[in-house]
Amino acid sequence: MSGGLPAPGRPTRRTALAAGALAAAGAAGCAKYGAEDSDAADPEPPPSAPESADSSPAPPGAGGKKPPAGPELAKTTDIPVGGGKIFGAEKVVVTQPAEGEFKAFSSVCTHQGCAVREVDGGTINCPCHGSRFRVADGSVAGGPAPRPLPPRAIDVRGNSIRLA
Repeated sequence: MSGGLPAPGRPTRRTALAAGALAAAGAAGCAKYGAEDSDAADPEPPPSAPESADSSPAPPGAGGKKPPAGPELAKTTDIPVGGGKIFGAEKVVVTQPAEGEFKAFSSVCTHQGCAVREVDGGTINCPCHGSRFRVADGSVAGGPAPRPLPPRAIDVRGNSIRLA
């Protein structure tokens, strides 16, 4: 081929390279932000990281003991009966619907991701749009939230409440 123009209908090398770069950038964006809305096949999942001791069950032969819980969130006496307490840094709210019964939920509202701000009158309340969730099970008690607050695992031993 001489140094002239490419044959009609054939892209130039520069055009082909630019198209490939754009396609790669687009695929990377879909993989990063989720391709669940596209009709494309799912990309190959990234290699999984080794699980930490906190997220995996006890190995066989370990005596059936659970892994140690995380740092203490509160004392059981810090959580009022029929109410709860929000732990902003951990994005969790711990409630005590009945004497000695403790529950924990994500403190991120399922409506638009705002942080819930108070627990009052038997509900966990979001200040952004008025969603309210029941302290007993995190279910929607009112407002625009479409789903209950997701439960979080806690470990209550003696007077100590920890994230599990």
